[in-house]
Amino acid sequence: MFFPAYLSLPLLALACVPAAVLANPFVVQGRNDAPVEEATFGNYYNYWKYSQSGGFDLTRGNTNNTKTISSGDKGPIHISPENSALVIIDMQNYFLNPNYTSAYFADGLAAIQPTIDAVHAFRQAGAKVIWCQWGLNTYDILNIGPSYKYGFASSTGANGTKNAEASVGSEMGVYGGVDYGRKLMEGYYNTQPYGPLLALAEEGIAAGTDVYFPKNRQSCLWGAQTPMGIYTEANEISTLFFSGVNIDQCVYGSYNDAYYKGYDAIIVQDASATTSPSYATEMVLYNAKLHGFVMNSTDIVAGLTA
Repeated sequence: MFFPAYLSLPLLALACVPAAVLANPFVVQGRNDAPVEEATFGNYYNYWKYSQSGGFDLTRGNTNNTKTISSGDKGPIHISPENSALVIIDMQNYFLNPNYTSAYFADGLAAIQPTIDAVHAFRQAGAKVIWCQWGLNTYDILNIGPSYKYGFASSTGANGTKNAEASVGSEMGVYGGVDYGRKLMEGYYNTQPYGPLLALAEEGIAAGTDVYFPKNRQSCLWGAQTPMGIYTEANEISTLFFSGVNIDQCVYGSYNDAYYKGYDAIIVQDASATTSPSYATEMVLYNAKLHGFVMNSTDIVAGLTA
């Protein structure tokens, strides 16, 4: 059983091993630098079991319908679908729709099909799909910090001066013949899932395989608690596969908070993208491999549907 994060210790064992001890950071080693055959990381309630031949068992004893997924250099992982979820972050019109975005976000659009493939595989395996997206309300607009309002304010003029009246909550206007509504506010076109993802989300939510949570910060799990955090704890979901945009901002922010709170955190690389320079993604992938796992949707789909 997976206990709430505040009752469990984060899985920091691997990350806290001194670098000098690890000749290969993805091979578990003992004090004499010899590879460890078997080991347990964590505590009584929240733990991984590792074996050199079998990889990482993340099921915490719930071995019904166990699925095995390849994770490259780190070895395979074994998960319990009923304790796992795919978290899709910010795949919204605001970030992806070419009618609005100032630059064609090719990488973001390329992440759509891997996302669709992963959604179908998670549903088939009996794992949940979580749509966690920007969706502010009036209270959020009153209380969100100045850095957020500055960051999301539109620029005006050649010198890029920010317009304080064109930040979160402001009317965005019409693009491609569609009224985008109030910026990043829940219930408007700009915060709907983009393109085919809207119908996919609506289908899953109606069927009960998917759930939707609005977020009011970059992370889906920030602070003491969020709607998504309440849901994952109540449903004993301990393994989270993160995807979406931008990988170095909202996706990685959610990944880090999951890691801090004791969840298994996994980046789905080909279902994630960013408009940032390539080194931002490289940083995310480097750290995600140390603190959890990085996988492609093709390996995940193969493991879940086997």
